[in-house]
Amino acid sequence: MNAAQPIPETPEVEFWFDPICPWCWMTSRWATEVSEARGFEITWHPISLAILNEGTEPNDHTPHHLAGQRMGRVVEAARVANGQDVVGPLYTALGTRIHPGGRSDIDAIIAESLAELGLDAALAAAADAPDSDAQLRANTDHAMRIAGPDVGVPIISVNGNAFFGPVVTPAPTGETALRLWDGIVMAASVPGFSEFKRGRTSGPQF
Repeated sequence: MNAAQPIPETPEVEFWFDPICPWCWMTSRWATEVSEARGFEITWHPISLAILNEGTEPNDHTPHHLAGQRMGRVVEAARVANGQDVVGPLYTALGTRIHPGGRSDIDAIIAESLAELGLDAALAAAADAPDSDAQLRANTDHAMRIAGPDVGVPIISVNGNAFFGPVVTPAPTGETALRLWDGIVMAASVPGFSEFKRGRTSGPQF
């Protein structure tokens, strides 16, 4: 019988996100709160829902996915230029304007977010250049490989155990946030565990 894997006190946590996804945003706020309370770092990776959905018929989500890809390109270009530590703060700057801010003026959001972090304004040009797509595709493929098949974002890896979700609305805070984290990490540490789900009854609550 396979035993559950040990859970280190200070976990190694990675988070894969598309900036346009509201569910991903709420999960990221929950994970951020937990990381601050528990004293661990999160390594953030942009992926692309546009790349993930290549080959499907265009639908109402397609423009949003393309907007997410544009922002992901900028995040990746900023990482190359400034290092991994800029990814999380830039995602926060973009997502704050899009999700609780309710904005959709992507070019202005990108420009303001870069300015907020003191990053080179010229990085905004990456939104419409394919230079970052190879890395976005590699991130997307990797996230699907470790947590898939048939999943989307967010994807979290804790000590090498990857899972899709959780999908929560609104993002839990305080003791509830910690309780959810502990339960999910413990479940993911059990070999063979793959799915635990109930129907979603409400939309995003920022």
